[in-house]
Amino acid sequence: MGMLPLPPPEPLALLQAAAEDSVAAGLASLPQDLRSNSRRHVVMLRGRRRVFLLDNGRLRSAFPVAIGMPGWETPTGRFEVLQKIPNPVWVHPVSGERVEEQGANNPLGSHWIAFHRDCRGRDAHDGDAWITIKGCTTTGFHGTPHRWTVGRAVSHGCVRLYNEDVRALYRQVSLGTQVTVLP
Repeated sequence: MGMLPLPPPEPLALLQAAAEDSVAAGLASLPQDLRSNSRRHVVMLRGRRRVFLLDNGRLRSAFPVAIGMPGWETPTGRFEVLQKIPNPVWVHPVSGERVEEQGANNPLGSHWIAFHRDCRGRDAHDGDAWITIKGCTTTGFHGTPHRWTVGRAVSHGCVRLYNEDVRALYRQVSLGTQVTVLP
């Protein structure tokens, strides 16, 4: 007697399976020293557009992210959490204009986690205009009101997460938590 064919999986199940495969592949590609770290550690694989939160070398959480666009690449290297701000105020890097209201349109979303400070300034095109920034800029993880950007290279160097994901990451890291960004 033959077996009946299984019905095709639901689209959500396919997406979840693809996400799990992406997490497994990302974890397998981490250098051994990061997988055996005995502390809490945020690791980002820029090329895979994924952030992993490891605790004693074990996966605690994984999140899809948006990264910096060409000319504004998210910096690679070893860093640490420098600052955490709930309900951050966004200041335009060129005009200095402050966005005071905390709401659905805040470009930083619900939370800010800084991990890199660069005081060399920037001079690059962002796809629309040439932007020159004198002084310091800070790179970090933050939420976004533009969910469609997650998974793309569209930011000015920061790492965008869905607001619910940045809230989860925010709760699980503290000042000084190690952050490693790999190409």
